[in-house]
Amino acid sequence: MRAQSKAVVLLSGGMDSCVTAAIANQTHSLALLHASYGQRTEERERRAFEKIADFYGVREKLVVRFDSLAQIGGSALTDSDIAVPENLPDNSATIPITYVPFRNAHFLSAAVSWAEVIGATAVFIGAVFEDSSGYPDCRPEYYETFAQLIRVGTRPETQIEIVTPVIHMHKSEIVRKGAELGAPLGLTWSCYQSDDEACGVCDSCRLRLRAFSQAGHADPIAYKAQVAP
Repeated sequence: MRAQSKAVVLLSGGMDSCVTAAIANQTHSLALLHASYGQRTEERERRAFEKIADFYGVREKLVVRFDSLAQIGGSALTDSDIAVPENLPDNSATIPITYVPFRNAHFLSAAVSWAEVIGATAVFIGAVFEDSSGYPDCRPEYYETFAQLIRVGTRPETQIEIVTPVIHMHKSEIVRKGAELGAPLGLTWSCYQSDDEACGVCDSCRLRLRAFSQAGHADPIAYKAQVAP
């Protein structure tokens, strides 16, 4: 049998990245990369990453730190003086305060560097555009542009594809896809502001709870509170 090609999967520990890993696992051998950047739930997200990696039996793992993102600040995720919003995103043109400026460029750069070293042919990232918080670095054109950067910024023989399998899915579709693939959604962490039990009221928790409700599935994690989706 022909050996599977290798893919680096950016795995935050959240639902979207977990389902992305499940999708990648169908066609590639996995190398999992986790980024810590001083976010409020940094330790809890790391635990989710490790548990998901164990679930898929992945030994090739890399954890990278981007402390500069916390030093730069400007986001409710990295600055404790900025409150995390407790409402659903309104899909307006206003970028929410949970946006970490240009964060995904840092993560992708590390993933591509590692992919080039270990011979991976793809980098998978669980960016969501259709039904998300409206971050500018989650738009399809962002990844199309980054793919061009990879082509001109790596060795001539390097062939690394950026894969965004859930970018056009609604969150409820991601839940259904995860259930279909047997992804361990109960191991994931989405909450922006609590690391013991999900708060249930931040915008990320609300998006997740609405997604499970619309998908007709029970969310397997516990919440301190739940607001009707």
